[in-house]
Amino acid sequence: MMLPRIIFCTAVSLAVLTVVLLALFSPVAHRKPSKHHTRPWLALSLYIQQPLIPTHHRRPVLQSDSGAFIFHRTLTKGPENTSMVVGQAQGFILPVKHFEHSAFNIIYLTFDTPEYSGSLSVQAKHLSHKDRQELAVVGGTGSFAFARGLAAFAEAA
Repeated sequence: MMLPRIIFCTAVSLAVLTVVLLALFSPVAHRKPSKHHTRPWLALSLYIQQPLIPTHHRRPVLQSDSGAFIFHRTLTKGPENTSMVVGQAQGFILPVKHFEHSAFNIIYLTFDTPEYSGSLSVQAKHLSHKDRQELAVVGGTGSFAFARGLAAFAEAA
């Protein structure tokens, strides 16, 4: 009856000791930041293309209080629909009053090019109807792993 308690206490003690030793002897924890070493900065200019849908297939636009906006768009290098496709923009936004500042309103930008492969997650928490939006980049995968920063969305002239 006492053996399971001894095993449990030993396991917990070893786990705590491991965490403490890793914190004390980790080279990352003791590294001094260099003046010249900064996180990599990446500035991309991309265009989200509207889908080309014939007028007889168009659905009515949802009102802001009627439900969710679900979209799937193409990302291109240039403003023209014929520009090189670099990825996809997908999102799910709840414009309902109680959810408009929700952490669930995310736009996913996925890339599949020779330079970049992965995705960026952009939080659409503070959407307004301005000409320019600055939204928070809250994560990424692949080439953009653990990305943080700002994503600026502006309407092309």
